Amino acid sequence: MKEKETTLKVIAEKLNISITTVSKALKDYSDVSPKTRERVLELARELQYRPNSFAVNLRTKESKTIGLIIPEVVHHFFSSVINGIIAEAEKNEYLVIILQSNESLELEKKQVQLLINKRVDGIIMSLSNESNDDDHIREIIQRNIPFVMFDKISKIIPCSKVIIDDQKAASAAVEHLISVGCKKIAHIRGPVNPQNAIDRFLGYKKALEKNQIPFDKNLVYTCVRVSFEEGYAFAKEICENHPDVDGIFVITDLVAVGVLAYLNEHHIKVPEQIAVIGFSNWFMSQVIQPKLSTVDQPSFEMGVSAFNLLLKEIKAVKEEQPKVIENVVLDTQIIVRESTKK
Repeated sequence: MKEKETTLKVIAEKLNISITTVSKALKDYSDVSPKTRERVLELARELQYRPNSFAVNLRTKESKTIGLIIPEVVHHFFSSVINGIIAEAEKNEYLVIILQSNESLELEKKQVQLLINKRVDGIIMSLSNESNDDDHIREIIQRNIPFVMFDKISKIIPCSKVIIDDQKAASAAVEHLISVGCKKIAHIRGPVNPQNAIDRFLGYKKALEKNQIPFDKNLVYTCVRVSFEEGYAFAKEICENHPDVDGIFVITDLVAVGVLAYLNEHHIKVPEQIAVIGFSNWFMSQVIQPKLSTVDQPSFEMGVSAFNLLLKEIKAVKEEQPKVIENVVLDTQIIVRESTKK
């Protein structure tokens, strides 16, 4: 038989006082005598009283829950962002619902609707590679639901964002390759939709132009899944079709590890023959041989910043104040390792 739940009414009846007095005693109101407060607290402990979170949420019009939609959980970058968000959420007594879009626009749309229907207090999101339709995002804005984008964003959506300067970071990566003597540099880029892939490609081009190196579209290879396998396959194409390439700038470390795997298997010396630099500072970049030079992307800090921006918006909505759109741009740095040291 199911044990009867302890409620404020149960405590009030046992102590022969009002439900209001019990509620005030549990909240430490000053108009309840110390003796009564102690009796209430003692009985609450004895009966293992737990506040009804659903009732509290109805009263405060808060769910104390936020939604997080990311393209993939297994990626080191996103798992680190999740850790940052959860760390801040726990400090503020928020629960995080984590959903994975698997880089699918249709799944992303369903997940947005799910979170809206769950009446979460806010949503944090990194767009899928397929995202080229903003209607589901605009619905979040129109409903005045606090909303923050990070990493893979849309520049045309009016919301707070946490990003890095992808163009600047990519330019720095390519200029590092040039500084170690590379004269013909290929780029394995991300899919055509995400803004960060576009900006990293533009940064690559700008660095070439700045250093009077002609841009060759045949040296640009576009990932679809952004995978190890694509890195391996593109490295093969580069070596077979452009044997004079002496540097490769890669969209992420995961893809760059695929590049190194091919080069190692085929006894192509790194960095003596081809220097390679990745992006994100994934943990694998430190254990593969040779160790991978990369752009350090502050993922944990990105999660912390995204949650704190969202919390500001949640408080503004609760207090019926206008939301303030903020863009946080985090710093990056080049981590030089064996794959570019000549």
